[in-house]
Amino acid sequence: MTDADTIDVSAPPSARPFSAFERMVAWRYLRSRRKEAFISVIAGFSFIGIMLGVATLIIVMAVMNGFRGELITRILGINGHMIVQPIDRPLDDYAALTDRLKAVDGVLNAIPMVEGQTLASGVGGAGTGALVRGIRTEDLESMKIVSDNIRSGDLVGFTAGEGVLVGSRMAQSLGLGAGDMITLVAPEGDVTPFGVNPRVKAYPVSGIFEIGMSEYDASIIYMPLEEAQLYFNSEGMVQSIELFIEQPEEIDAMRPLMEAAAERQIFISDWRQRNQTFFSALQVERNVMFMILTLIILVAALNIISGLIMLVKDKGRDIAILRTMGATSGSVMRIFFMTGAAIGVTGTIAGFLLGVVVCLNVESIRQFFSWLSGTTLFNPELYFLSQLPADMDSGETIVVLVVALALSFIATLIPSWRASKLDPVQALRYE
Repeated sequence: MTDADTIDVSAPPSARPFSAFERMVAWRYLRSRRKEAFISVIAGFSFIGIMLGVATLIIVMAVMNGFRGELITRILGINGHMIVQPIDRPLDDYAALTDRLKAVDGVLNAIPMVEGQTLASGVGGAGTGALVRGIRTEDLESMKIVSDNIRSGDLVGFTAGEGVLVGSRMAQSLGLGAGDMITLVAPEGDVTPFGVNPRVKAYPVSGIFEIGMSEYDASIIYMPLEEAQLYFNSEGMVQSIELFIEQPEEIDAMRPLMEAAAERQIFISDWRQRNQTFFSALQVERNVMFMILTLIILVAALNIISGLIMLVKDKGRDIAILRTMGATSGSVMRIFFMTGAAIGVTGTIAGFLLGVVVCLNVESIRQFFSWLSGTTLFNPELYFLSQLPADMDSGETIVVLVVALALSFIATLIPSWRASKLDPVQALRYE
Protein backbone atom coordinates (compact mmCIF):
# COMPACT_ATOMS: atom_id res chain seq x y z
CA MET A 1 0.00 0.00 0.00
CA THR A 2 1.35 3.41 -0.93
CA ASP A 3 1.38 6.60 1.09
CA ALA A 4 -1.40 7.97 -1.08
CA ASP A 5 -3.56 4.97 -0.17
CA THR A 6 -3.34 5.87 3.51
CA ILE A 7 -4.04 9.57 3.14
CA ASP A 8 -7.30 10.82 4.61
CA VAL A 9 -9.39 11.47 1.48
CA SER A 10 -11.90 13.39 3.48
CA ALA A 11 -9.47 16.34 3.35
CA PRO A 12 -10.34 18.20 0.17
CA PRO A 13 -7.32 18.17 -2.19
CA SER A 14 -8.49 21.43 -3.77
CA ALA A 15 -8.31 23.31 -0.47
CA ARG A 16 -6.54 26.62 -0.19
CA PRO A 17 -2.76 26.74 -0.90
CA PHE A 18 -0.50 25.30 1.80
CA SER A 19 -3.51 23.77 3.54
CA ALA A 20 -3.30 21.12 6.25
CA PHE A 21 -3.81 18.44 3.58
CA GLU A 22 -0.76 19.58 1.59
CA ARG A 23 1.36 19.94 4.72
CA MET A 24 0.40 16.44 5.85
CA VAL A 25 1.44 14.87 2.54
CA ALA A 26 4.70 16.85 2.50
CA TRP A 27 5.46 15.64 6.03
CA ARG A 28 4.74 12.03 4.99
CA TYR A 29 7.31 12.36 2.21
CA LEU A 30 9.93 13.68 4.66
CA ARG A 31 9.65 10.68 6.97
CA SER A 32 12.09 7.83 6.43
CA ARG A 33 10.81 4.50 5.11
CA ARG A 34 12.69 1.35 4.15
CA LYS A 35 11.97 1.82 0.44
CA GLU A 36 13.05 5.46 0.59
CA ALA A 37 16.15 4.95 2.75
CA PHE A 38 18.55 6.25 0.09
CA ILE A 39 16.40 9.35 -0.49
CA SER A 40 16.30 9.99 3.25
CA VAL A 41 20.10 9.76 3.37
CA ILE A 42 20.36 12.40 0.64
CA ALA A 43 17.90 14.61 2.54
CA GLY A 44 19.97 14.13 5.70
CA PHE A 45 23.17 15.11 3.93
CA SER A 46 21.40 18.15 2.47
CA PHE A 47 20.28 19.21 5.94
CA ILE A 48 23.78 18.72 7.40
CA GLY A 49 25.37 20.54 4.45
CA ILE A 50 23.13 23.59 4.81
CA MET A 51 23.55 23.60 8.60
CA LEU A 52 27.35 23.44 8.41
CA GLY A 53 27.47 25.93 5.55
CA VAL A 54 25.40 28.52 7.39
CA ALA A 55 27.22 27.95 10.69
CA THR A 56 30.65 28.13 9.05
CA LEU A 57 29.77 31.29 7.17
CA ILE A 58 28.45 32.99 10.33
CA ILE A 59 31.46 31.91 12.40
CA VAL A 60 34.08 32.92 9.83
CA MET A 61 32.49 36.32 9.16
CA ALA A 62 32.13 36.95 12.91
CA VAL A 63 35.76 36.03 13.59
CA MET A 64 36.97 38.24 10.75
CA ASN A 65 34.80 41.11 12.03
CA GLY A 66 36.18 40.60 15.53
CA PHE A 67 39.71 40.37 14.19
CA ARG A 68 39.31 43.62 12.27
CA GLY A 69 37.58 45.37 15.19
CA GLU A 70 40.23 44.31 17.70
CA LEU A 71 43.03 45.42 15.40
CA ILE A 72 41.40 48.81 14.83
CA THR A 73 40.85 49.23 18.58
CA ARG A 74 44.45 48.42 19.40
CA ILE A 75 46.03 50.22 16.47
CA LEU A 76 44.00 53.36 17.06
CA GLY A 77 44.26 52.96 20.83
CA ILE A 78 47.95 53.85 20.83
CA ASN A 79 48.20 55.62 17.47
CA GLY A 80 46.38 58.84 16.74
CA HIS A 81 43.57 59.06 14.24
CA MET A 82 45.35 62.05 12.71
CA ILE A 83 49.09 62.75 12.80
CA VAL A 84 50.28 66.37 12.50
CA GLN A 85 53.83 66.91 11.26
CA PRO A 86 55.74 70.13 10.44
CA ILE A 87 56.53 71.46 6.97
CA ASP A 88 58.31 74.82 7.16
CA ARG A 89 59.99 74.55 10.57
CA PRO A 90 60.25 72.09 13.47
CA LEU A 91 57.45 71.74 16.01
CA ASP A 92 59.18 73.96 18.57
CA ASP A 93 55.83 75.56 19.46
CA TYR A 94 54.22 72.21 20.15
CA ALA A 95 52.74 73.20 23.53
CA ALA A 96 50.67 76.08 22.12
CA LEU A 97 49.87 74.15 18.94
CA THR A 98 48.66 71.19 20.97
CA ASP A 99 46.32 73.41 22.97
CA ARG A 100 44.86 74.97 19.80
CA LEU A 101 44.27 71.61 18.13
CA LYS A 102 42.79 70.12 21.29
CA ALA A 103 40.27 73.00 21.50
CA VAL A 104 38.68 72.06 18.15
CA ASP A 105 35.23 70.50 18.47
CA GLY A 106 35.35 66.74 17.98
CA VAL A 107 38.94 66.34 19.20
CA LEU A 108 39.26 64.09 22.25
CA ASN A 109 42.97 64.47 22.83
CA ALA A 110 46.16 65.86 21.29
CA ILE A 111 49.47 64.24 22.23
CA PRO A 112 52.89 65.67 21.31
CA MET A 113 55.37 62.88 20.76
CA VAL A 114 59.04 62.13 20.06
CA GLU A 115 59.86 58.83 18.36
CA GLY A 116 63.07 57.03 17.55
CA GLN A 117 64.42 53.59 16.71
CA THR A 118 66.84 52.01 19.18
CA LEU A 119 68.47 48.71 20.04
CA ALA A 120 67.24 47.49 23.44
CA SER A 121 69.12 44.94 25.54
CA GLY A 122 68.49 43.37 28.93
CA VAL A 123 70.64 42.10 31.73
CA GLY A 124 71.59 38.94 29.84
CA GLY A 125 72.92 40.82 26.84
CA ALA A 126 70.14 39.76 24.44
CA GLY A 127 69.04 42.57 22.14
CA THR A 128 66.05 43.49 20.00
CA GLY A 129 64.88 46.44 17.97
CA ALA A 130 62.56 48.86 19.75
CA LEU A 131 60.53 51.95 18.98
CA VAL A 132 60.92 54.50 21.76
CA ARG A 133 58.01 56.92 22.10
CA GLY A 134 58.49 60.00 24.25
CA ILE A 135 55.21 61.13 25.81
CA ARG A 136 54.00 63.30 28.68
CA THR A 137 52.74 61.59 31.81
CA GLU A 138 49.24 63.06 31.58
CA ASP A 139 48.98 61.94 27.96
CA LEU A 140 50.09 58.42 28.81
CA GLU A 141 47.49 58.23 31.59
CA SER A 142 44.80 59.29 29.10
CA MET A 143 45.74 56.33 26.86
CA LYS A 144 43.73 53.79 28.85
CA ILE A 145 44.75 50.90 26.62
CA VAL A 146 48.27 51.33 28.06
CA SER A 147 47.83 52.86 31.51
CA ASP A 148 45.05 50.42 32.49
CA ASN A 149 47.06 47.40 31.35
CA ILE A 150 50.19 47.64 33.50
CA ARG A 151 50.93 43.98 34.31
CA SER A 152 53.77 44.64 36.75
CA GLY A 153 55.34 47.73 38.27
CA ASP A 154 53.64 51.15 38.17
CA LEU A 155 53.86 54.66 36.72
CA VAL A 156 55.73 56.19 39.65
CA GLY A 157 59.16 56.02 38.05
CA PHE A 158 57.79 57.17 34.72
CA THR A 159 56.03 60.14 36.34
CA ALA A 160 59.30 61.11 38.06
CA GLY A 161 61.01 61.14 34.67
CA GLU A 162 63.42 58.36 35.56
CA GLY A 163 61.88 55.11 34.30
CA VAL A 164 60.42 53.68 31.12
CA LEU A 165 57.51 51.39 30.28
CA VAL A 166 58.25 48.22 28.31
CA GLY A 167 55.89 45.88 26.43
CA SER A 168 55.30 42.45 27.95
CA ARG A 169 56.70 40.44 25.05
CA MET A 170 59.82 42.58 24.87
CA ALA A 171 60.31 42.19 28.61
CA GLN A 172 59.91 38.45 28.27
CA SER A 173 62.39 38.16 25.39
CA LEU A 174 64.97 40.31 27.21
CA GLY A 175 64.41 38.68 30.59
CA LEU A 176 63.32 41.93 32.22
CA GLY A 177 61.07 42.62 35.18
CA ALA A 178 59.92 45.78 36.93
CA GLY A 179 62.93 47.49 38.50
CA ASP A 180 65.52 45.96 36.13
CA MET A 181 67.69 48.10 33.89
CA ILE A 182 67.19 48.21 30.11
CA THR A 183 69.98 49.56 27.91
CA LEU A 184 69.04 51.58 24.82
CA VAL A 185 71.44 52.24 21.94
CA ALA A 186 70.50 54.97 19.44
CA PRO A 187 72.48 55.21 16.17
CA GLU A 188 72.28 59.01 16.11
CA GLY A 189 74.23 60.12 19.17
CA ASP A 190 76.88 62.67 20.01
CA VAL A 191 78.96 64.31 17.29
CA THR A 192 82.70 64.07 17.93
CA PRO A 193 85.80 64.84 15.85
CA PHE A 194 85.90 61.14 15.02
CA GLY A 195 82.32 61.06 13.79
CA VAL A 196 78.95 60.31 15.36
CA ASN A 197 79.05 58.01 18.35
CA PRO A 198 75.96 55.93 19.12
CA ARG A 199 74.19 57.05 22.26
CA VAL A 200 74.03 54.39 24.96
CA LYS A 201 72.03 54.83 28.13
CA ALA A 202 70.41 52.54 30.69
CA TYR A 203 66.98 53.18 32.23
CA PRO A 204 65.10 51.43 35.02
CA VAL A 205 61.95 49.59 33.94
CA SER A 206 59.17 51.36 35.82
CA GLY A 207 56.40 49.09 34.54
CA ILE A 208 55.50 46.41 32.01
CA PHE A 209 52.33 46.85 29.93
CA GLU A 210 50.39 44.42 27.77
CA ILE A 211 48.13 45.83 25.06
CA GLY A 212 47.18 42.42 23.68
CA MET A 213 48.64 43.01 20.21
CA SER A 214 51.89 41.11 19.97
CA GLU A 215 53.55 43.46 17.49
CA TYR A 216 53.23 46.41 19.88
CA ASP A 217 53.94 44.45 23.05
CA ALA A 218 57.20 43.28 21.50
CA SER A 219 58.48 46.56 20.08
CA ILE A 220 57.32 49.69 21.95
CA ILE A 221 58.97 51.47 24.86
CA TYR A 222 57.37 54.54 26.44
CA MET A 223 59.75 57.19 27.79
CA PRO A 224 59.01 60.51 29.52
CA LEU A 225 58.86 63.28 26.91
CA GLU A 226 61.64 65.46 28.31
CA GLU A 227 64.00 62.51 28.64
CA ALA A 228 63.20 61.42 25.08
CA GLN A 229 63.94 64.93 23.81
CA LEU A 230 67.37 64.78 25.44
CA TYR A 231 68.06 61.23 24.29
CA PHE A 232 67.20 61.93 20.63
CA ASN A 233 68.78 65.42 20.51
CA SER A 234 65.36 67.09 20.13
CA GLU A 235 65.43 69.57 23.00
CA GLY A 236 62.45 71.88 22.98
CA MET A 237 60.64 70.22 20.08
CA VAL A 238 58.65 67.15 19.07
CA GLN A 239 58.38 65.22 15.83
CA SER A 240 54.61 64.98 15.63
CA ILE A 241 51.31 65.60 17.38
CA GLU A 242 48.81 62.75 17.39
CA LEU A 243 45.12 63.63 17.47
CA PHE A 244 42.34 61.39 18.76
CA ILE A 245 38.89 62.39 17.48
CA GLU A 246 35.35 61.33 18.37
CA GLN A 247 34.43 60.02 14.91
CA PRO A 248 37.45 58.34 13.27
CA GLU A 249 35.44 57.74 10.09
CA GLU A 250 34.93 61.50 9.60
CA ILE A 251 38.59 62.34 9.07
CA ASP A 252 37.99 64.31 5.88
CA ALA A 253 35.61 66.73 7.58
CA MET A 254 38.09 67.34 10.42
CA ARG A 255 41.11 68.02 8.21
CA PRO A 256 40.29 71.66 7.25
CA LEU A 257 39.41 72.44 10.88
CA MET A 258 42.83 71.19 12.00
CA GLU A 259 44.64 73.19 9.33
CA ALA A 260 42.78 76.36 10.33
CA ALA A 261 43.44 75.86 14.04
CA ALA A 262 47.16 75.21 13.51
CA GLU A 263 47.84 78.76 12.25
CA ARG A 264 50.98 77.46 10.53
CA GLN A 265 51.94 75.07 7.75
CA ILE A 266 51.41 71.44 8.76
CA PHE A 267 51.15 68.09 7.05
CA ILE A 268 48.30 65.81 8.19
CA SER A 269 48.11 62.07 7.64
CA ASP A 270 45.37 59.84 9.02
CA TRP A 271 44.92 56.26 10.16
CA ARG A 272 43.35 55.16 6.88
CA GLN A 273 46.39 56.26 4.88
CA ARG A 274 48.83 54.64 7.29
CA ASN A 275 46.96 51.31 7.31
CA GLN A 276 45.31 51.38 3.88
CA THR A 277 47.03 48.28 2.52
CA PHE A 278 46.37 46.28 5.66
CA PHE A 279 42.66 47.03 5.99
CA SER A 280 42.09 46.74 2.23
CA ALA A 281 43.56 43.25 2.35
CA LEU A 282 41.25 42.35 5.25
CA GLN A 283 38.21 43.60 3.31
CA VAL A 284 39.16 41.61 0.20
CA GLU A 285 39.71 38.52 2.33
CA ARG A 286 36.27 38.88 3.93
CA ASN A 287 34.55 39.16 0.54
CA VAL A 288 36.43 36.19 -0.92
CA MET A 289 35.70 34.02 2.12
CA PHE A 290 32.00 34.88 1.88
CA MET A 291 31.88 33.77 -1.76
CA ILE A 292 33.87 30.58 -1.16
CA LEU A 293 31.86 29.48 1.87
CA THR A 294 28.59 30.22 0.07
CA LEU A 295 29.55 27.35 -2.27
CA ILE A 296 29.04 24.96 0.68
CA ILE A 297 25.41 26.06 0.90
CA LEU A 298 25.09 25.82 -2.90
CA VAL A 299 26.34 22.21 -2.88
CA ALA A 300 23.82 21.37 -0.15
CA ALA A 301 21.10 23.00 -2.25
CA LEU A 302 22.09 20.81 -5.20
CA ASN A 303 21.68 17.81 -2.92
CA ILE A 304 18.12 18.96 -2.26
CA ILE A 305 17.50 18.99 -6.02
CA SER A 306 18.85 15.47 -6.52
CA GLY A 307 16.95 14.15 -3.50
CA LEU A 308 13.63 15.66 -4.61
CA ILE A 309 14.04 14.47 -8.20
CA MET A 310 14.55 10.92 -6.93
CA LEU A 311 11.58 11.34 -4.59
CA VAL A 312 9.39 12.48 -7.50
CA LYS A 313 10.41 9.43 -9.53
CA ASP A 314 9.70 7.17 -6.57
CA LYS A 315 6.33 8.79 -5.84
CA GLY A 316 5.05 8.80 -9.43
CA ARG A 317 2.14 6.45 -8.64
CA ASP A 318 1.24 8.49 -5.52
CA ILE A 319 1.20 11.70 -7.55
CA ALA A 320 -1.03 10.09 -10.17
CA ILE A 321 -3.50 8.92 -7.50
CA LEU A 322 -3.56 12.40 -5.91
CA ARG A 323 -4.28 13.93 -9.32
CA THR A 324 -7.14 11.46 -10.00
CA MET A 325 -8.55 12.37 -6.57
CA GLY A 326 -8.77 15.98 -7.67
CA ALA A 327 -5.47 17.48 -6.56
CA THR A 328 -4.37 20.25 -8.89
CA SER A 329 -0.90 20.53 -10.43
CA GLY A 330 -0.34 23.58 -8.19
CA SER A 331 -1.18 21.51 -5.11
CA VAL A 332 1.31 18.81 -6.13
CA MET A 333 3.96 21.46 -6.77
CA ARG A 334 3.38 23.01 -3.36
CA ILE A 335 3.64 19.61 -1.64
CA PHE A 336 7.10 18.94 -3.05
CA PHE A 337 8.10 22.57 -2.56
CA MET A 338 7.29 22.29 1.16
CA THR A 339 9.16 18.97 1.33
CA GLY A 340 12.36 20.52 0.00
CA ALA A 341 11.90 23.88 1.73
CA ALA A 342 11.53 22.12 5.09
CA ILE A 343 15.06 20.74 4.70
CA GLY A 344 16.43 24.18 3.82
CA VAL A 345 14.59 26.07 6.56
CA THR A 346 15.43 23.61 9.35
CA GLY A 347 19.04 23.39 8.15
CA THR A 348 19.34 27.18 8.10
CA ILE A 349 17.85 27.55 11.60
CA ALA A 350 20.10 24.80 12.97
CA GLY A 351 23.13 26.40 11.30
CA PHE A 352 22.25 29.79 12.77
CA LEU A 353 21.94 28.35 16.29
CA LEU A 354 25.19 26.40 15.92
CA GLY A 355 26.99 29.50 14.62
CA VAL A 356 25.75 31.65 17.52
CA VAL A 357 26.82 29.06 20.10
CA VAL A 358 30.30 28.76 18.58
CA CYS A 359 30.72 32.55 18.27
CA LEU A 360 29.79 33.05 21.93
CA ASN A 361 32.35 30.44 23.03
CA VAL A 362 35.00 30.73 20.31
CA GLU A 363 37.89 31.49 22.69
CA SER A 364 37.00 28.56 24.97
CA ILE A 365 36.79 26.30 21.92
CA ARG A 366 40.19 27.53 20.73
CA GLN A 367 41.74 26.82 24.12
CA PHE A 368 40.16 23.35 24.18
CA PHE A 369 41.55 22.37 20.78
CA SER A 370 44.92 23.88 21.69
CA TRP A 371 44.96 21.66 24.80
CA LEU A 372 43.73 18.66 22.82
CA SER A 373 46.33 19.01 20.06
CA GLY A 374 49.15 20.19 22.30
CA THR A 375 49.84 23.11 19.96
CA THR A 376 49.05 26.80 20.01
CA LEU A 377 46.19 27.52 17.62
CA PHE A 378 46.21 31.09 16.25
CA ASN A 379 49.66 31.89 17.59
CA PRO A 380 49.77 35.56 18.72
CA GLU A 381 53.15 35.91 17.04
CA LEU A 382 51.47 35.30 13.70
CA TYR A 383 47.96 36.67 14.22
CA PHE A 384 48.86 39.74 16.34
CA LEU A 385 46.12 39.10 18.94
CA SER A 386 46.47 37.08 22.13
CA GLN A 387 42.81 35.96 22.00
CA LEU A 388 40.52 34.88 19.17
CA PRO A 389 37.71 37.46 18.87
CA ALA A 390 34.25 37.05 17.33
CA ASP A 391 31.85 39.87 16.57
CA MET A 392 28.57 38.91 14.92
CA ASP A 393 27.21 41.64 12.69
CA SER A 394 23.40 41.52 12.52
CA GLY A 395 23.32 42.77 8.93
CA GLU A 396 25.78 40.16 7.69
CA THR A 397 24.05 37.40 9.62
CA ILE A 398 20.72 38.32 8.03
CA VAL A 399 22.37 38.27 4.59
CA VAL A 400 23.73 34.77 5.28
CA LEU A 401 20.28 33.51 6.35
CA VAL A 402 18.57 35.11 3.35
CA VAL A 403 21.12 33.61 0.93
CA ALA A 404 20.74 30.15 2.48
CA LEU A 405 16.93 30.28 2.40
CA ALA A 406 16.89 31.68 -1.15
CA LEU A 407 19.17 28.91 -2.44
CA SER A 408 17.09 26.30 -0.64
CA PHE A 409 13.82 27.61 -2.09
CA ILE A 410 15.25 27.93 -5.59
CA ALA A 411 16.57 24.36 -5.37
CA THR A 412 13.05 23.02 -4.78
CA LEU A 413 11.43 24.75 -7.77
CA ILE A 414 12.66 22.45 -10.57
CA PRO A 415 11.75 19.13 -8.88
CA SER A 416 8.41 20.58 -7.72
CA TRP A 417 7.63 21.80 -11.23
CA ARG A 418 8.48 18.36 -12.65
CA ALA A 419 6.17 16.72 -10.12
CA SER A 420 3.30 19.06 -11.03
CA LYS A 421 3.71 18.26 -14.75
CA LEU A 422 3.66 14.49 -14.27
CA ASP A 423 0.98 12.85 -16.44
CA PRO A 424 -1.23 10.62 -14.21
CA VAL A 425 -2.07 8.23 -17.09
CA GLN A 426 1.60 7.70 -17.98
CA ALA A 427 2.58 7.32 -14.32
CA LEU A 428 -0.05 4.61 -13.68
CA ARG A 429 0.62 2.83 -16.99
CA TYR A 430 4.32 2.28 -16.33
CA GLU A 431 4.15 1.78 -12.57
